[in-house]
Amino acid sequence: MATRVFVFGASGHAKVVVDSFERMTGFPVAFIVDDAKQKNGSAICGYRVIGGRDALLARRGEVDAGIVAIGDNRARAAIADWLAAQGFTLVSAIHPGAAIARDVSIGAGAAVMAGTVINTEARIGQHAIINTGATVDHDCVIGDCVHVAPGCHLCGGVSVGAGTLLGAGTTVRPGVRIGKNVTVGAGSTVLQDIPDGAQVAGSPCRPIS
Repeated sequence: MATRVFVFGASGHAKVVVDSFERMTGFPVAFIVDDAKQKNGSAICGYRVIGGRDALLARRGEVDAGIVAIGDNRARAAIADWLAAQGFTLVSAIHPGAAIARDVSIGAGAAVMAGTVINTEARIGQHAIINTGATVDHDCVIGDCVHVAPGCHLCGGVSVGAGTLLGAGTTVRPGVRIGKNVTVGAGSTVLQDIPDGAQVAGSPCRPIS
């Protein structure tokens, strides 16, 4: 039986998530939700934006589950918490072009995009994004609401704390621990552990103000 899904968010990331659902079996997209009033009535990949949270609540009987398709980690976490409080089921969008080992665990609401590789015994948290062409090697632990941007490469045994952003093209050496709510600039090379809340960039990366 098909699982009818809604996508919360009407931005570029939502387009990629919709494409993943279209390529998956048994997850037809019903509609798009976005709190921005100017997007009401517009369309994403041919699917109508019905409005914001009130519109979703009014039409909850038309869907079985949903996902938050917003790239910003804090915004995605806040909306995911609201949806859970309203009793919505959250599902993951996993592009069939991703290569995922059989023993990988992926949390509810995660998005795994085309061309990604997730190797054995890695763990992906709830509402995390493993974006296009990223690689997550064996035994990595990716926390909730992390965004691993396109083209990132995480070597084995890396851990990434909740709410962290790894900018596009970042490389992380084996065994590094990256804290919560960290921002790593695009193209960085991470060779050492990073504490919670830090902002770093460069190759090798260093703190930035």
